[in-house]
Parts: sequence; structure tokens; C-alpha cells
Amino acid sequence: MPEQARFEVPEALVGERIDRVVSMLTELSRRVVHEMIADGEVTVDGAVPAKPSMKVELASIIELDLPQSDPGPQPDPGVSLDVVHADDHVLVINKAPGVVVHPGAGVTSGTIVNGLLAAFPDVAEVGDDPVRPGIVHRLDKGTSGLLMVARTSTAYESLTGQLADRTVMRRYLALVDGEVESSEGLIDGPLGRSHRDATRQAVVVGGREARTRYEVIERLGEFTLLHCRLETGRTHQIRAHLEAIGHPVSGDTRYGSSTGGDLAISRPFLHAETLGFVHPADDGLLVFEANLAEDLEVALTALRKRTDDAAAKEVQNPDTDG
Repeated sequence: MPEQARFEVPEALVGERIDRVVSMLTELSRRVVHEMIADGEVTVDGAVPAKPSMKVELASIIELDLPQSDPGPQPDPGVSLDVVHADDHVLVINKAPGVVVHPGAGVTSGTIVNGLLAAFPDVAEVGDDPVRPGIVHRLDKGTSGLLMVARTSTAYESLTGQLADRTVMRRYLALVDGEVESSEGLIDGPLGRSHRDATRQAVVVGGREARTRYEVIERLGEFTLLHCRLETGRTHQIRAHLEAIGHPVSGDTRYGSSTGGDLAISRPFLHAETLGFVHPADDGLLVFEANLAEDLEVALTALRKRTDDAAAKEVQNPDTDG
């Protein structure tokens, strides 16, 4: 049987969030508390809180059944982190492809978060979600490149605020299928769950506002190398937007590409190359660049050679028809 718990809010905790108060009083992780509140398993003066951020009042009575303890994400020093920048307020990590950013969907270990908790334990209490401590934004498992992490609550508020205000510079390098005709463009299409596959995003009526700017960097035969810049930050935004204009990210089989074998890559050719933001403590502008991940660099070098060889062959054997 679960152990029942009943607390009266002391003066010292008046005005604090209910999830934080319950976590402090019970030593449960905030992730567990979030789930309990969502499931109606926590009451304040007999009523279920509308949301985890509800502020508590003096002498309110909090009641719940204590579940079995959930340790939450655990430190894992075996997770290698490529730290591009570190100070007392913020970290910038160059994420390797194939690494998940935070636990979820059956993944409980081996994530960036597990590595962060081992190398930078102070991030454990940063942010609104204990499963994603310090994580300001995320990259898909198959995407490599730059990721920013907050080390303090103040830094977290600043960086998430910059994301909300769309002042963070996030530029990606993407190789796409086909020849993109316009040298630059703006993809402005609302994104939501695909009506055909709920695990994918798609441009849909009533979706959330989403905008991606692109610029052609290089044309390589049946492929085009682009710089993509996010103006919003929706799930799978670049991948879904590029598929929507008929040029899916090369190697991205989930979003319409069939060219992974042609390039000898096993993931989407997408790399978070540039990250720029205002430092949360001194207001200085920080801009970071990450070289293309090795697997993508090898594939791109081979594609350039193939394109050059094809062009040279065309010069040697011009079409004489007409």
C-alpha cells in the first residue's frame, strides 16, 4: 500500500510552485511530481492543481499518496561530451550523431543529460523538467552539432526567453535531395502532427507557426547544400519543411528521402553548425561554430568528387545532338 502524506504549507514556502514544494517536502523528483499532478494524484485543499506552476498559499493542505521512489536520470561518466564552451552560467556542447539529448520514450541512459549530470552536477536543479535538467533546446537523435545548456536558473530563464523572442541564432547545414531552384527562400508553413502518421510533423491547417529560411551554398548534381536558419523552433521543423517543398534532407528516410545509400550515410544530413546568443550574465554576444561531423564530411567529400568527375566526363564527351 502506498504511504499517505499530508503537509501544511509553512510560511517559508508561500508563493513557491506546487511541484517544487511537493518535491522539497517528499524528496520525489519533479518529473514524478509533474506526472502525479497530471494524473490528479496531488491535491491542495482538496482540489487538484490546474498546473504544476500553481503557487501555494500559507497553511494550505497538500495531500498525496507517496509512490515508490523514482531516482530520475542518473549521472553517467561514460557518456562522452564534446564541450565547446563552459563557464559558471552556460555550456555549449557539440552533440555527436546518434546520441539522444534526454531520457524518454524508453531511453533511460546514455543520453546527453546523463553525461551532464556526471560532469556538471549543478545542472540537476535547473529548468522546469527534471528529466531535462539544464536543457534549453534539443536536437534530434540523428542530428549533430551545437546545443546550449543552462547551469543556473537565471541562465535558464534568460536563454529560454531569448528562444521565445527568436533572438537566438541557429544555423544548420543540410544536404537535400534534388536541385533547389531559388538561391534563397523562406518556408512559412504551420506545423502539426501528420494526419497520416502521428509520429511525424507536417505542414497542416491549424498547426503552430513555423518559419525556416534557407540559402543555397552549393549545387552538387542531384543534391543541393543549404544553410537553414530557424526563425521558430518546432519539432522536426527543418526536416518537415524541406520535405514540404519537395527537397527532403538527404538520408532522412522518415521524411521522404531515399538517398542515404547513394551517400553512404545512415542518418539525415543535418548539422547544427552555428549557435549564437547573448550571455545571460554579462550580455555579451557569443557565437560558436562546429565543423561538420566526420561521417557527413566524408560523404560530402565523396559527393563533390563524384560531381566533379561527372562534369569532367561531360566536357570530354559533349552531347553532339542537333
